[in-house]
Amino acid sequence: PAAPGAPARGVGGRVIARHARAAVYWLIVALVFAIVLVAVFSLWFRSEKTLDIHSIRNRRRELFYWATVLATFALGTATGDMTASTLHLGYLASGLLFTVLFALPGFLYGVFKANDVFAFWFAYVMTRPLGASFADWFGMPHSYGGLGYGRGPISLILTVLIVILVGYVSLTERNGRRSSGSSAGLALRAQDRSLDHAEPSLVDGIPND
Repeated sequence: PAAPGAPARGVGGRVIARHARAAVYWLIVALVFAIVLVAVFSLWFRSEKTLDIHSIRNRRRELFYWATVLATFALGTATGDMTASTLHLGYLASGLLFTVLFALPGFLYGVFKANDVFAFWFAYVMTRPLGASFADWFGMPHSYGGLGYGRGPISLILTVLIVILVGYVSLTERNGRRSSGSSAGLALRAQDRSLDHAEPSLVDGIPND
């Protein structure tokens, strides 16, 4: 006959093994996509001699940019799950960790004048695990360390917030272009008026034959 507690130990062993496989899986995936991201950046810089986001003005650079976005998305997802499961930090602690890492390049840029391109891409890479960790914390059930609000409502709320943010950025950028255009127009009109006032003096300065 089976020893007392053998079925429970068997179930517990399977659960532990399943979690161990998941932890190793996320670690491997994070390493693979970290290598992919480094490769994309290397090819981009070797081809274009810059990684500046403001220099994306042709099709080749756009392709490098979207390859970076895809690699960052996959790396961020794997990294967030790795810190939560492999490192056993949980979703909330992972979110706080990535919040600090997200703010770090801004601090280094503002205080120590760190490279702005590096600061941008480092913060950009951190946005995915930052958002995913807090989304999992809100959406996952209590048994997994979350608050149990459900992934559906959290996804809907995040979508609405993203739409509002994108709309706000687009609106402010449009208003900025209009204001700069108005300023340029005023400057040109002021220059024309100054030339009009200058013309009589120039004419007076011409000697008569």
